[in-house]
Amino acid sequence: MAFFDRKVAVTGRNSFGKPKLAPGQEGTTKFPVLTYGSTPRISAKDWRLRVWGLAEEKVWTWDDFMKLPQTKLKADFHCVTHWSRFDDVWEGVMFKDFCCALDVKPGARHVMQHAYGGYTTNLPLQWMLEEEVMLAHTFNGAPLSADHGGPLRVFTPRRYAWKGAKWLNGLEFMAEDKPGFWEVNGYSNTADPWKEERFW
Repeated sequence: MAFFDRKVAVTGRNSFGKPKLAPGQEGTTKFPVLTYGSTPRISAKDWRLRVWGLAEEKVWTWDDFMKLPQTKLKADFHCVTHWSRFDDVWEGVMFKDFCCALDVKPGARHVMQHAYGGYTTNLPLQWMLEEEVMLAHTFNGAPLSADHGGPLRVFTPRRYAWKGAKWLNGLEFMAEDKPGFWEVNGYSNTADPWKEERFW
């Protein structure tokens, strides 16, 4: 797949002080679809988001979720396969705002993201709260397509993109860390693009 037929020259720094173009990345206007396995097709009517573990157990419908505070975020997207997109506008609920609607227990230190289709990925709770992590449903003004994780995906602009699960349907709050799908298969547990943390 040719990711870079329209390369983008990128200079300067992003909103948190890092070079916009992370080491080993190429800027592109494309938005390639990279998925392991089949693409789930879930309507907003049928979609549910469940929270459990070291947090109050709760299930959101789409209407419930859309009543939460909505935010627009202009940010960059970095894929571990060496391409990056820049300055797209994502819309959804910031994870830190979502947590305000939860009773998270003091012992919670990590979060496992669960997706329709069985995909999982993990991050420390502190990172999800302090970084611009978003539960995103809209991309550049249009509903997020199923190919890119719609109706809802996690967007992690400070980490490689696999750290944000497509087709999100669950958030498990945990005391101890455990690896998700790609982490079990050799990918970095921290996934910092500016340190090129692609693999273990």
